[in-house]
Amino acid sequence: MDNQPIGPDHQLPAHTTAPPRSKAVRVIVWIAILLIFAVGFLLVLRHKNTPPPAGGRRGAGGTVTVTTATAKKGDIGVYIDAIGTVTPVYTASITSEVTGIITAVYYREGQIVKKGDPLIEIDSRPYRATLLQAQGTLERDENVLAQAKMDLARYQDAWARNAIPKQTLDDQEKVVLQDEGTVKLDQGAVQFDQVQVDFCHIVSPIAGRVGLRLVDPGNVVQSNGTNALAVITQLQPMTVIFTIPEDNLAQIAPRLRKKTGLPVTAFDRGGQTQLGAGTLLTLDNQIDTTTGTVKARSIFNNRDNALYPNQFVNTRLLVDTQHDATLVPTSTIQHNGTNAFVYVLADNVAHMRSVTPGVTDNDTTAVSGIEPGDVLANSSFDKLQDNSKIVISKTPIPASTSGSTAP
Repeated sequence: MDNQPIGPDHQLPAHTTAPPRSKAVRVIVWIAILLIFAVGFLLVLRHKNTPPPAGGRRGAGGTVTVTTATAKKGDIGVYIDAIGTVTPVYTASITSEVTGIITAVYYREGQIVKKGDPLIEIDSRPYRATLLQAQGTLERDENVLAQAKMDLARYQDAWARNAIPKQTLDDQEKVVLQDEGTVKLDQGAVQFDQVQVDFCHIVSPIAGRVGLRLVDPGNVVQSNGTNALAVITQLQPMTVIFTIPEDNLAQIAPRLRKKTGLPVTAFDRGGQTQLGAGTLLTLDNQIDTTTGTVKARSIFNNRDNALYPNQFVNTRLLVDTQHDATLVPTSTIQHNGTNAFVYVLADNVAHMRSVTPGVTDNDTTAVSGIEPGDVLANSSFDKLQDNSKIVISKTPIPASTSGSTAP
């Protein structure tokens, strides 16, 4: 086809507009698309709000299998839990009071000793020689005193017959007094030397357990030395020192004044194994202002030696006992924010019931809001809702299905 120039009679129009019918079709198409999206969105919401069949996460439309626990009426203790340190009643760090060579070590490492048992022997020969000299001096001066008293008796007889002047009698009386003073000095020297000899024979001042050996025979010890020769720790009885908040003093102090023994239980670091049971002995005489706590000392008989000196333990101090409380397992209590509730089971239906938890002792909690004898759900909390139908399981349900909070 030839390319012919367009003449003036065949020019295109300056502006072309779509017919009105095309606009109407576009509007209808967009409205249909929006309606499809709206219907789909409504179907999704309806499907989301529809409860799943039995065995799903929500139990409103199905039956939930649960284990149960029964609320009981009983007593529960009010405890103060704290971390304590095992502290012996007596710890003896023995040092030497004399200078000398150790000739014998009688104790064995870790030995249980009684009060007065021999521990260490120091060469006492130099001190015995000094003691012997002091004893000789004492004997000499005692005889001098005896002679002076004999002369005094003669002078008194002579004075009675006016055979001597009064001055001679007075002088002899003072000589006797001087000799008596000399004898006392000698007696003190003998006692001092005897103590030095006794210091060479070291015995246990308390009953307890000896630590590791710190000296050997042949070692030289000094009277002014600070190194311990042996360390003995009393094991029975044993005390535990722990701290309690100052806010609890009002509960504890009156019981102590009445000489009422407050039970204290000591557990290991993990809080699982009980190490001993004792009583609160006393409180410190002031509060620590930096922590707001006061130190307390409890005493244990420790017959099995389960409490070891300087050991860290967990202590539980019983300060009060609540009687006739409604007790439930702590695992039955669920929380929704600050609100606590349980599921009470009746006629194979779970009813949500709000409760107020109180004192907790191990796995038991005192609550108000339910009655003793109520049967509670103790598992499957992730599936339960108010008015859910339930089936009581005779076998335990895995822990992973319990302990959840309700929506």
